[in-house]
Amino acid sequence: MAQLFEALGFVENPLYERIIDDISKQKFTIIDNFFSEEEVNALRASILDKYEEDAFKKAAIGNKFDEVIVKSIRGDVILWMDEVVSNPAEKLFFNKINDLVDYLNKTCFLGILYKEFHYAIYPKSTFYKRHLDTFKNDDRRKLSFVCYLNHEDWQPENGGELVLYLDDNGQEVEKVIYPFPGRVVIFESQILEHEVRPVNTKRLSITGWLKTR
Repeated sequence: MAQLFEALGFVENPLYERIIDDISKQKFTIIDNFFSEEEVNALRASILDKYEEDAFKKAAIGNKFDEVIVKSIRGDVILWMDEVVSNPAEKLFFNKINDLVDYLNKTCFLGILYKEFHYAIYPKSTFYKRHLDTFKNDDRRKLSFVCYLNHEDWQPENGGELVLYLDDNGQEVEKVIYPFPGRVVIFESQILEHEVRPVNTKRLSITGWLKTR
């Protein structure tokens, strides 16, 4: 493997290799050290600053061709991120995402050409019911990506868990993932149904997708 990486002109990345291995075996991965503490703090400050500016809007279901706001299905508010006009914290975020995408395309030939990310805030008592991150008229989403930006003292009783619904030899299993600050979850968009359980205090994250042609 090392000779292959040398021939391709880049160095093997153990973290990225773990991500690839996890996704190939179980369709998802959980990483607690993808971003440094300083980077997480900077992104948290960024999302809160923009929230104070009242720039967020109610999230919808469906894509731009048939989107509709349904509070009984999801209750988060979002703000799309623009890499072209990103602030310093967002530039660091996109640099790491681009590095990961480059690695995945060179090693796994995923053909990821596009990406889209937004800030997401779940106010108290909101949730997102079980769903799949793909649309009937658009199946370009390959990998879903979530990075949690909650405060350092986040506790499990605050709610807002991500639940992945897995197939274990024909039996459905729930994988419950707590949104601890800095935690990153990546999973296959077209395979794993998931939900966000009701939150008991404001929940902060960046959510996005790596997309093919």
